[in-house]
Amino acid sequence: MNSYEYFIGLRYTRARQRTRFISVISLISVIGIALGMTVLITVLSVMNGFQREVRSRMLSAVAHVQIAGRGDRLGDWENVAKIARSNAHVLATAPYVNAQGLLTSGSHVRGAMMRGVLPEHEGKVDDLMRHMRRGSIESLKSGDYSIILGEALARALAVDIGDKVVLVAPQGQVTPAGVLPRLRQFTVMGTFNVGHHEIDAGLALIHLEDAQRLYRMGEEVSGVRLKLDDLFRSREVVFDLLSKVPENALMSDWTTVNPNYFRAVDIEKRMMSLLLFFIIAIAAFNLVSSLFMVVKEKQPDIAILRTLGASPGGVMKIFMTQGIIIGATGVFFGIVFGILGALNVAAIVGFVERLFGLRFLDPTIYYITELPSELRPMDVVATAVFSFVMAAIATIYPAWRASKVNPAEALRYE
Repeated sequence: MNSYEYFIGLRYTRARQRTRFISVISLISVIGIALGMTVLITVLSVMNGFQREVRSRMLSAVAHVQIAGRGDRLGDWENVAKIARSNAHVLATAPYVNAQGLLTSGSHVRGAMMRGVLPEHEGKVDDLMRHMRRGSIESLKSGDYSIILGEALARALAVDIGDKVVLVAPQGQVTPAGVLPRLRQFTVMGTFNVGHHEIDAGLALIHLEDAQRLYRMGEEVSGVRLKLDDLFRSREVVFDLLSKVPENALMSDWTTVNPNYFRAVDIEKRMMSLLLFFIIAIAAFNLVSSLFMVVKEKQPDIAILRTLGASPGGVMKIFMTQGIIIGATGVFFGIVFGILGALNVAAIVGFVERLFGLRFLDPTIYYITELPSELRPMDVVATAVFSFVMAAIATIYPAWRASKVNPAEALRYE
């Protein structure tokens, strides 16, 4: 780093140009790289935040791992739960009954997924209890035929706490008059809202024993739900337990439940990143025009250096050093402002909303009042590396052209 190429390149970067136009183009290059990085880091953090929000809301009602019986029938669930708890990452287990049903109230009819649960176990495997709007899961008593509805489902049925709904089970019963559906009246004891429309509008909870009686399952259940100490170890736990659970048991994890949500967010994140990477690439290649003008202005200097013994490679290093310093400056400010933007995106959006009287996120529609953000170091590193590499590539051709300057031609009119 003590060679004359780096010294002269640094001097060219700090020196006043004879024309301010070149300095303005260099400044625009720095601002372009910094702005592109700021936007990219902030957008990636917001996309990560949305992904986290979707996952956390979905996992409020979905278990990390699920062991189900074939045909949704699993016997001796206590033994299956004991086997599951032998894995060090399993924190809790809970049996469940899953079945479809038709809920009616007056003229209102809605299809729903009925989940039979044991209140004392359910709170250990999901966070549904934290999202109860009214009532509590402990109000589900065996034999009382009580029910807890998603808030959107309760609105669709136009029912409130204490109202009655009729559950129509798809399995019919044979009578002399033919096959008739089984009906059972339930009392609404609570509502929940996890902020995920598919769950809030399609899930209803009843007591496990009531579900077993209604759907004629005897002592069997649909399966056992597991909660892990780390949800990202779900695949590892599934592979470990596959050889231990009964042969008629099927295992799945949270990533297989509504995978389209996660796939859609991931694709959107990738496409947004690609578009913003193009913005950074365009900003980086502004360096090409900036360095071309510097080379044109410095042709007499290049000629003098060549007559003093500088090699073409040395001249190339001088201008590459200047371009890389400009690019590195843009990358540095891009990292700083990108991190600040990602950490304060909610405050920034709030300021814009107050300034222009807008509302980007209506809580009645999105169930969130501010933009979520999750800053990941790898996103910052990847963005910085890409931006720096683009800036370095942009300096190569102008620097190569500088190394090809003919000293005699450059000094002819000096």
